[in-house]
Amino acid sequence: MAPLRSLCFCLCLPLLLPPPAAPAPAPPSRIDWASCGILSRDLSRLLDTVKEPHSVLEEMQLSEEDPQNWPPRIRCSDACDPPTLDTNNTRCLHRIQQALQHYRDLLGSDIFRNQPQPGLESTMDQLLHLVRKEHGHPPRHPVASHHPWSHQLLRHLALKRLRSFAAVMSRVFTHSAS
Repeated sequence: MAPLRSLCFCLCLPLLLPPPAAPAPAPPSRIDWASCGILSRDLSRLLDTVKEPHSVLEEMQLSEEDPQNWPPRIRCSDACDPPTLDTNNTRCLHRIQQALQHYRDLLGSDIFRNQPQPGLESTMDQLLHLVRKEHGHPPRHPVASHHPWSHQLLRHLALKRLRSFAAVMSRVFTHSAS
């Protein structure tokens, strides 16, 4: 009889306990959108002051497609559009962080050794710090060493892509700050 009573008690115990609590909603993003907006506009202004050493590079148009999406670019699938940013900004911020880290690594590479950009590096470090608070550290892709003869062209391409990225990033942060 005692084993039957124990079995009955074990089966009825879940009925006596309160129901489990509903899962807690995801915490809202704690990113400082206004500061990111200011820093991204500062980055764009700093990029406008960087001059090419050879004017021929400014007029150069290179066409290239990278199926691996590297360097990282903001794409439609990253959900950086205003309606999505208001509800879920995780994918967009992850892509921004990935691109910021890539361009920051490029600024510290041999491509910029003869033309360091401390203002750009500092502003990007501040932006990375703000975005990392929310999303941690992305995986790093080491920057390969390049032949010295290619540095000017690679620097031109990196700055051109960074200008384009900074313009889009600034719009994302400006929208979200308002």
